[in-house]
Amino acid sequence: MSNLTKDVQTTNDLNAVLNTQLANWSLLGVKLHNYHWFVKGPQFFTLHAKFEELYNTAAGYVDEIAERMLAIGGKPAATMAEYLKLATIEEASGETSAEQMVERLVADFQVIVEGLKAGIESAGEQGDDPTADLMTGMMTEVEKQNWMLSAFLGK
Repeated sequence: MSNLTKDVQTTNDLNAVLNTQLANWSLLGVKLHNYHWFVKGPQFFTLHAKFEELYNTAAGYVDEIAERMLAIGGKPAATMAEYLKLATIEEASGETSAEQMVERLVADFQVIVEGLKAGIESAGEQGDDPTADLMTGMMTEVEKQNWMLSAFLGK
C-alpha cells in the first residue's frame, strides 16, 4: 500500500469515527431530552437537572465534532436519518424507570468511550494531535460522568 493510499484510508477511518461520535452524541441528546421530560419518582429533581446538564453537554460536543471535521476536510453527518444509520447506541424507547434511564446512560457512555479511544488512535496515526486532544478531553469528561452515574446507582 502506498503512503498516499494509507493516508487516505487513515483520513477516511478518522472521518468515520468522528461521524459515529457525531451520530451518537446527536442521538444521545434526543434520548436525554426524553429522559429529562419523562423521569419520575423520588429522584426526579436530581435527575431532571442532570439530564438537562448532559443534553447541553451533548449539544456542545455535536458542534465541536462537526466543526473539527469541517476544519480537517471531513463531511459531518447532518440529518437524523444519517445519525440513526451511523449511531452505535440506541434510541430511548417506551416507559423507562429512573434507574433504567441511568443504567442505559452508563451503557451508552461506555460505548462512546470505546469509540473515542478508536478515534484517538486514528487521529494519532494521522498525526492529528488537535483531534486526538478534542477526543481525549471528551473521554475524560464522559468517564467522570459515567463514574458519577454509576455511583448514583450504587455500583
